[in-house]
Amino acid sequence: MSKSPARIRLADAAFALFDERGYEQTTVDDIAERAGVGRTTFFRHYRSKEAVIFPDHDRLLELIRDRLATSSHRTALVAVSDAVRLVLLHYIEEGDLARRRYALTSKVSALRDREIASVARYQRLFREFIAEWMGDPTKSASLRAELMAASVAAAHNHVLRRWLRGECADPVAELDEAMGEVLALFPAPGARTDGADGGTTVVAFRTAQDLDALLPSLRRLVEDGPGR
Repeated sequence: MSKSPARIRLADAAFALFDERGYEQTTVDDIAERAGVGRTTFFRHYRSKEAVIFPDHDRLLELIRDRLATSSHRTALVAVSDAVRLVLLHYIEEGDLARRRYALTSKVSALRDREIASVARYQRLFREFIAEWMGDPTKSASLRAELMAASVAAAHNHVLRRWLRGECADPVAELDEAMGEVLALFPAPGARTDGADGGTTVVAFRTAQDLDALLPSLRRLVEDGPGR
């Protein structure tokens, strides 16, 4: 998502001032002055001081909805993985800005609370999509959708934090691997988990691992069954 020069200058000015003066001591007027723009220009790009810090979650959620909407029942899980990857790629494209945000939200509790609320919006979107994909209105299915959405969010956040801390050289490949583990925990709607039908359910996902390296693990999953 491209940003206007003024929006970028405002973000750079804000984080520089947060480093110099602290978040609480920095005002909107301070940020506008440092960026060389007026208050009107600031509010044209950001609703508040807090909004400078966080990515455009509304736009990211729209991108996720668009990706999920293009899926069929058969490709729903692939769409979930692709949608999660879109969010991670946005943070990666931000580069140093994402790391500066991480450092700031780690220190300011109000910002950390807002970040948690933002994560809840993503999780709710995935939960609604997964529940519709399951097509089962029962309480147990609702719980599975909730658990699956929470696992999806947790996998993304785990990989993102590792990348932000400099502990992950290839976050996209690591996310694909993590999503493979998450999706393998949940059988497709209508799949038998007791082996009574003698069939095999396979969930497809993308991974950076070589197929030969994956086959032993897949074989163990098929032979052992999900309940063992």
